[in-house]
Amino acid sequence: MPHEVIMPALGMAQDSGVLVAWLKAPGDPVKAGDALMEVETDKATMEVEAAHDGYLTDLCATEGEAVPVGNVVAMISETPEGSGTPAPAADDTPAAAAPAADALPEGRQIIMPALGMAQDSALIVGWSVAPGDKVGVDDVLLEVETDKSTMEVPAGHDGYLAAVLAAEGEDVPVGEVIAIISDTKPDAPVQRSRADTPVPAPSDKAETPAKEAPAASASAPPKPSPKPAPIAAAGDRILASPKARFLAAQEGLDLARLVAHGVPQPFHVSDLDTLRALPTDAPGAAAAPAATAAAQRITADLPADAFAAFTAWLADEGVSGDAALASFAAAALRGASGTEGAVAVDRPGSDPVVFAPQPGQPMGALAPADAAPALVLRDLRRTAIRSMALGAEAVPVPSLTTDGDRLCLTLEGRLHPAHAIAMIDAIAARLTDPLRHIL
Repeated sequence: MPHEVIMPALGMAQDSGVLVAWLKAPGDPVKAGDALMEVETDKATMEVEAAHDGYLTDLCATEGEAVPVGNVVAMISETPEGSGTPAPAADDTPAAAAPAADALPEGRQIIMPALGMAQDSALIVGWSVAPGDKVGVDDVLLEVETDKSTMEVPAGHDGYLAAVLAAEGEDVPVGEVIAIISDTKPDAPVQRSRADTPVPAPSDKAETPAKEAPAASASAPPKPSPKPAPIAAAGDRILASPKARFLAAQEGLDLARLVAHGVPQPFHVSDLDTLRALPTDAPGAAAAPAATAAAQRITADLPADAFAAFTAWLADEGVSGDAALASFAAAALRGASGTEGAVAVDRPGSDPVVFAPQPGQPMGALAPADAAPALVLRDLRRTAIRSMALGAEAVPVPSLTTDGDRLCLTLEGRLHPAHAIAMIDAIAARLTDPLRHIL
């Protein structure tokens, strides 16, 4: 079947992108990961990759044209002749994206961004700002989850959150308007679910709306329209905010127990109190997570020369080798488990240095950060230690040691086995061929 190629939203402030150039001609074969086109926003020019194998057909945008986010620009078809499926008209998108616009306050419309070409929707994990509150351009507005990761989305504008048009736990199509930021403080902020059910603005106490308006209980609680536990059935994926995941890992709490007890997802920090209060199912159940983490040990063996040459080159450029380790580890953790977070590089005899790498951020731009790490990379290359078997760790801890001209990478900590294997393999790949992963 043919697949649509859409104009992605590369940021919350973006409502269109300029198609700088097509990198494939109509009818050319493409594979997933091939660069299809160059797109320019007000901040950067980026290559957009194909999400499927096939042939590039049905081009409906020309070079130099500004295309609204979410509009179809081409198709990837099974044959070079074309898909036979006309692309939707550009005029149809805004009307579908902003229902009941006449009842909404004036301001800048915020849409659900496309965080990848294969993404057609994203789930709202949680709003970080309440309706009516003031926001800055770089303030976190909400957390969204795709099938690959959970990400914090910035506001993109200074102003006030005048309207929230999608509730926590709702799956929202890319390009749909989810909020409005106004220049002036709204007298009556709007809060709705996608079903356009009116939801009163939250009071100082999150519990009050649910108690005072039982008739609207489906949309008024602090977690409107939550999705029930069965969401996790797809690949055993548990929906939770990054902070809740980190604190659960730090305390050795198993979020799967909330799923088993029917607590609605996505989980937030407040749900950890419920988890702590759950009865122990069996005498040995409370110790199970720690025992699993203690038994988890993965080791990778790889050559040392490429990374040694790479860090020597970085030093000549004035870039810390710790920044390289943190950047590689953060990217591997993100790709393996979808976890975004800071990385601490720990060496014996010195204080750990914490970095918070962002996707696509150059290593030279990294600086020490004041953040709780989601992963600790223990660098033991300058010690006599060659192997270890430690107890349970609060967060994943890959350790790097040397053995002659080889590097040894060992993981101790709490991660899903599949995520642990994928993460160690990804870190090893970056240390073996570092230049390939930064170019």
